[in-house]
Amino acid sequence: MRIFLDRSINILPRPQNGGVSLFPSSKRLVLSFPLSPATLGGCSKKRIHLNMAARRFSVTCNGFTFDVDYDAGDGFQVFKFQLFSLTSIPPDQQKIIGEDDGSVISDDSDLLSSSGKLKLVSIDDEKHDEESSARGESGDDTSSFLKSDEEFARMLQAEEEALMLQHVVATEQSEQFEERLRPYVDKVLLYEDPVRQEAAQKTVPVDELEEKALVSLAKEGRFKPTKAELDHAFLLQLLFWFKQSFRWVNAPPCDLCGNTTVNQGMGAPLPSETKYGGTRVELYRCDSCSTTTRFPRYNDPLKLLETRRGRCGEWANCFTLYCRSFGYESRLILDFTDHVWTECYSRALGRWMHLDPCEAVYDKPLLYEKGWGKKLNYVIAFSNDGVRDVTKRYTRKWLEVLSRRNITTEPVVSAAVTKLTNECRRNFTSLALSVLQDRDNNESEELDRDLLSQDEDYSSVSLPGRQSGDKEWRLSRSETAPDSNDSLSTSSCPTRTCIDKHVTRVHNAIARLLSQCVENSVPRYRVSEISNIFRKMLVDARNSPHKARRVVVNPFIMLLFPYFDELLRALSLKFEIGGYGRVEVCLAGEPVFTSLSLPVVLDALEDLINSLNKIDSLDGDSLSFPLIKSNRIHSGMVVASGEELPFGIVSSDLCSADLCVETFLYIYLICKWICLFPPFCWVYLQATSAFDGLRASKWEEPNGSKGGWILYRLKDGMACELAAYEITSANDAPERDPMDWVVEGSIDGGSNWHILDKRASQVFEDRFQCRSFEVQRKGLSCNVFRFRFLAVKDIQSTSRLQLCSINLYTRGQLSPELSDFEVID
Repeated sequence: MRIFLDRSINILPRPQNGGVSLFPSSKRLVLSFPLSPATLGGCSKKRIHLNMAARRFSVTCNGFTFDVDYDAGDGFQVFKFQLFSLTSIPPDQQKIIGEDDGSVISDDSDLLSSSGKLKLVSIDDEKHDEESSARGESGDDTSSFLKSDEEFARMLQAEEEALMLQHVVATEQSEQFEERLRPYVDKVLLYEDPVRQEAAQKTVPVDELEEKALVSLAKEGRFKPTKAELDHAFLLQLLFWFKQSFRWVNAPPCDLCGNTTVNQGMGAPLPSETKYGGTRVELYRCDSCSTTTRFPRYNDPLKLLETRRGRCGEWANCFTLYCRSFGYESRLILDFTDHVWTECYSRALGRWMHLDPCEAVYDKPLLYEKGWGKKLNYVIAFSNDGVRDVTKRYTRKWLEVLSRRNITTEPVVSAAVTKLTNECRRNFTSLALSVLQDRDNNESEELDRDLLSQDEDYSSVSLPGRQSGDKEWRLSRSETAPDSNDSLSTSSCPTRTCIDKHVTRVHNAIARLLSQCVENSVPRYRVSEISNIFRKMLVDARNSPHKARRVVVNPFIMLLFPYFDELLRALSLKFEIGGYGRVEVCLAGEPVFTSLSLPVVLDALEDLINSLNKIDSLDGDSLSFPLIKSNRIHSGMVVASGEELPFGIVSSDLCSADLCVETFLYIYLICKWICLFPPFCWVYLQATSAFDGLRASKWEEPNGSKGGWILYRLKDGMACELAAYEITSANDAPERDPMDWVVEGSIDGGSNWHILDKRASQVFEDRFQCRSFEVQRKGLSCNVFRFRFLAVKDIQSTSRLQLCSINLYTRGQLSPELSDFEVID
């Protein structure tokens, strides 16, 4: 059948900024549909003239919303045909319902007077649902499979219709679309330049990132990772470091006085700017001195290594160079709706992984569709070995996306991508081509499989709106989450093992230190002094290369060795006497053990010094909880009501602001000097962070202000009596501090609970304040403990609950299994 269209008709899913005409009104178009005359109710071979729409309807069907224009002159059957082209529900199977009053719209209804919001359902599906409900769906696998097949067939039919419409609305031919892509092929080839790669490597603190990668793996229990695992962990640390070291530019500060500027349009590029691809230059006038500041949008990543600023184009361009310079197979990803990011092939995962350097988010490809609310159409990947259309990785609404892919037809997209890929692989060996072809085939299967997946994980994961750029700019692009969500969080936490045996070793070593000081009658102030001296020595050790950690110390330190011997062993460190009587502290074991324990010891010694300064004297009566923190429970399993996922950094606001390089470095060096946090330290907000002994991490429950819980299960079914516990407030936001809570224990693995302790109206007066509590109920040995937090300090101003740490202490001596600290497994 053919329908001749003289006027525009909107049949696209609702776009971001309202309706968009699918057909140019000045053209006369012919659509061919494989439909029978009966399907259109006698409209076969009939010329239908569509005048300008008299009414627009918002039609919801199967979770999708479409804006459809209706002209009374065309009749109700044409309107139903429009719906068929969108949903693949034939007109004779359509049931249209007004959403406001629930009335069914029939052929003789006055559609113009009905509600502007309509709901479309299939009569067959409705009958199927009624039959299923009547006989019960429980255990009916056959019915489930049939329904799945029907949905799949309907999806294929809708896809065919959308592909057919592309042939009508396509505005570009193969050559035009290919020319859109070719500049990005040339760009990614710059990443293969050895000069650029070497320049990139020189700017990266490799030792620091390798150490952080090893520690992140150790916290997951992988003390001897494979190369693939280590490469994967290093890549994530590279992403986090890049987020901290690169600056986002909303409007650049004045070159002369550093004050704010206002955009004045575009300017002609200078030769020094075009040399590095800066063909577009934005001009800004200073609010204070009226000086004009130039902001060239450089395309050469070599120049970006120097400027270290820009927007998403510069960020992704420079970060992808970094990835290639460290040997990762990398892609520059172009989103036609105006965003750019990176993909790297992770051998640990066996697939391509999404990385957004602007957001410091990884492996969350639905971030843009679900978090930002973007209406995607084309997402194209560019690498040194070819071009790929990877749009399907970033959507679960393929039919909606397909209806927006109206620049050209799918065969043209495929032909352009194939041609450019063949050019990139022209000189590859047959073996390399075979490997790449296998990987391409696997990726195609993966992308198709993802479209059909239900993505149960994403039902519990909250993806944030856009964070990069100022709020007004993000709002203007409609890239903020609808619920103002600004975090990557989950309401369904997996159960994880706490890798915190080293924390208990540290607390036991400090308890031994204090006992020896009391035995030798060392005054309180002297203990504080030597603890401070020892801590400064460890700060120097922390700042030395982690693989060969070694620091020269004052020989006087050797006099303190009997007191700090156990603490050094907890750190896998030792004293050595070098040439000319030089005293050094160096590694005594695997570097990762020291890297894992050092920050714990530094925080613990600072707490000890503060505690000593608050007491009058140190004697036998002082050697009790909370000064002595022995018998700490460790190595349990943890699960919580919700958590933040690894996302963001301690001082992320420093990067989002338009700080000059000098100001940024000044703040960074000051923070490093006063040991507020290790350089480029990333906050981990997962449930296990509550037990890792670190100030630089915390547990945050995104929806916990009115109630949240965290559960700790002892390993291997062991049981012990909880004698005391500590809760430490987090680094910021005192309104999120817990105020009311109940501590419960279970003797049967969590089936039944007994109240062990109950607190109300508790206040944390300072950040990182550690408060100690002795458990009210005595004599009950439990194998699971649960903290139920009932309210936070200011429930009106936040939805979140957060705390830095929880420490659990048992009564008496730990069992041998819980007190064996000599070897970290």
